[in-house]
Order: sequence, then C-alpha cells, then structure tokens
Amino acid sequence: MNIDLTETNSSKINSALVKARRATGSPAVGMVLTLVIVTDEGNHYDALKSASDASREHPSRILVVIKRPGRSPRERKSARLDAEVRVGGETGIGETVLLRLHGELADHAESVVLPLLLPDAPVVVWWPDEAPVNPAADPLGALAQRRITDAAQTEDPVASLGLRAETYTPGDTDLAWTRITPWRSVLAAALDQKQAAVKGAVVEGEADNPSTELLGLWLARRLGVPVRRKVSEGPGITAVRLATSEGEICLDRPSGSLAELAIPGQPDRHVALQRRATSDLIAEELRRLDPDEAYAAAVKFGVDRLAQTEETVTPDEAEARIAEADAAAGKGGDTKAAPSDTGGKAPAGKRAAAK
Repeated sequence: MNIDLTETNSSKINSALVKARRATGSPAVGMVLTLVIVTDEGNHYDALKSASDASREHPSRILVVIKRPGRSPRERKSARLDAEVRVGGETGIGETVLLRLHGELADHAESVVLPLLLPDAPVVVWWPDEAPVNPAADPLGALAQRRITDAAQTEDPVASLGLRAETYTPGDTDLAWTRITPWRSVLAAALDQKQAAVKGAVVEGEADNPSTELLGLWLARRLGVPVRRKVSEGPGITAVRLATSEGEICLDRPSGSLAELAIPGQPDRHVALQRRATSDLIAEELRRLDPDEAYAAAVKFGVDRLAQTEETVTPDEAEARIAEADAAAGKGGDTKAAPSDTGGKAPAGKRAAAK
C-alpha cells in the first residue's frame, strides 16, 4: 500500500503508517530497528532497493532522507516536506517512508526523523555516497547506535579512510571494511592451518580501492610485518601473498568470483570469494550493533603505513615481488602469525597515489 503526502509533517506521516498497517494487517512489533538512509534524488533508488533486500533478514522501518535544498534563493528559503509511505508489497513485513526535504528543512532533517523512529529499537544511519566529515557529530548520526559509510563511493576513497580514522567514534563502520570479511576469514583459516613465521605480505588490488588498503592495514596490524600495497587491474582485491618461513601462502582471485588458495605442503584448492551485492553488505552490518573494534584498530593504523607502487601487477612479477617482501622482512627478523591483536606495527612507507 502506498500513500503520497504533500506539504505534510511527521504527525501526519505517523498517522499514515498506522492507517497503512491496519489496511494490510502488518504489525509494527515485527520490526527490529530503524534504518535511516541519507542520500540524494539520483542515488536513492539503488540504496532503497539494497536496504529492502536486507530487510528480509532484518525487518525494519526504512526512512529515506532525500535533501532538496533548491537552487534559487526563493527555493532555499522555503521549507516543505513531501513523503511517500509504503507498507506491504515489496517492502514485506517492514515499512518504508521516503522523505523529501525542501529548502531550509533540508538542514534540519533530524527534526523530521526523530518522531518517526521506532520506540525502544536501535537506529542505524547509512550514507550510501558522500558522508559527513564526522558522522557521529552529524545531527542524524547522533541519533544512531550504528553509522555506516562507504569510502568506495567518495571522490578520494583513500583520503576518506584517513578521515574516518581521525573522526572515529564507537559505532562507526564502513562498507569498504565489510567487503573484506570473506578475505579475512580465509586468510585467518590459512594461517591456522600453517603455523609458520610470516615475514611479509603483498596485497594486490585496484588503484584507490579502500578495501585493498584496509586489508593491508589489518594484516600489518595483526601480524606486525611489512605489507606492500600493489596495484592490479582488478576487479577489487585480486590477491594476497604471505611470505612465510616455509613458503608462500597465496590467495589469488583474478576474476572477482572464484579464488585459488595455495598453502605450502597442501594441494591447491578453490575458494568462493564472490564480490557481494550492497544488500548483502548491509545485512551483515545489521547483524551486530556493537562497536567493531577490529575495524577501529585497522583504520586507525593509518593508510600512510603501506608502501604503494604505481605499476600494474602481472602474474610474471608475482615471484619477484614476494622475494622483495621476504628480503625486507628478513632485515627485521621473523614474526609469528598472531591469533589475536598483538599491536605490532609495520614500518611506515610512503604511499604514492596511483591514478
């Protein structure tokens, strides 16, 4: 059921939600959280579709905040709220409200959102594209227990990671971190199987890919070894190579879907590492609403700690580059793979921006 409201207010929107629930027989008690999406007119469709798909796992009230401050001085001075209420149908057992804030009201979105939050339920705010400098200090972010950004959608993804580190507040997270969950799981399992001294690592991925940077930072932080950042043609992260005292552990994903894991002394095996849809990423983030300490430790480690080269990696160069990492690590001695956070730091390296 869809209800369109023009020049409305939060009270009328709540009344429309109650009316729509009664008409469709959809109870509000089945929803577990409120998801607030802050976006613009051009990006709201894709963001809402991803959130709706994720709500099948996490029934929620989705509030889409679309700011339209206007172009002319007259439009900017006006203040109008238009809304569209959707209950049932494609929204399942959840609810969706599109909020279009015109004029000066666009600067006070929290006053519209606050009365529409589900009582006694967690609040998550997601910025699918450009996010505030400090999400926790943003009026909408201050309402939330969890704040989700996406550095990959910004003009300078790597610089955005540095900004996230400077302004980090417990409850912040980024989809660039969520994208590397399968990589971290496979690499941790590989190191559990092969108890060998890790001397260095090489992480290969597209230029200006924030997930590649975060994966390198996570490895450097957890293992306390030098990590080299290498640029490949993609898509996304293409390979991670760990130089150990017993040989090379290699997780190679050239196609963006199926990866090959090579561990010394064991047969090579295929691993499913499909690039996931945004809806899957959002669903993963909504499974936990407590602070992500692993993300905080990785992003605060600092992207300037990774050495990055400008050339493109080819398969023929892999062996030589692992040798470089091995030689660099050998100067500082062997370091064991740590099952928990050791606080080790890799030598700082100058990162050349690869364009």
